[in-house]
Amino acid sequence: MKFTTQKRIAGQLLKVGTKKVWFDPEKLTEIKEAITKSDIRSLIAGKFIKIKKAPSQSRSRARKIRIQKRKGNQKGPGARRGKKTARLSKKENWMAKIRTQRKLIRELKQKNLIENLVYKNLLDKAKGGFFRNKRHIKLYLEEKNLFKKNA
Repeated sequence: MKFTTQKRIAGQLLKVGTKKVWFDPEKLTEIKEAITKSDIRSLIAGKFIKIKKAPSQSRSRARKIRIQKRKGNQKGPGARRGKKTARLSKKENWMAKIRTQRKLIRELKQKNLIENLVYKNLLDKAKGGFFRNKRHIKLYLEEKNLFKKNA
């Protein structure tokens, strides 16, 4: 059986191409008898003629990779795209670094290990990017003998 006319009319009514039109295989005889647009409209209303769903891209591989990445796999240099700053921006990196340094300096002051003047000096140096990390701050204090004598 040929359904070229029915497919063409259904495509016009559904505003899709003829390849996207689906006919109910159980109602093919009724569809074959439908010649006018009104006949096709009634079949569309009766859900015997529908638009085929567009094929979508499978997400199964993406899900597998996401599970692997949660485990820490597939994160090596070969899997990375773009610059280092694309994954962790310079600002976020700076924020993380300065927060840990300021926290250490604050704790040293609260434990009375450094004087107020040294505390302010350390904060200024940290803000200026002088210290690389927490260890560098401790090293600096030991080299310059800035820890309080009584502590």
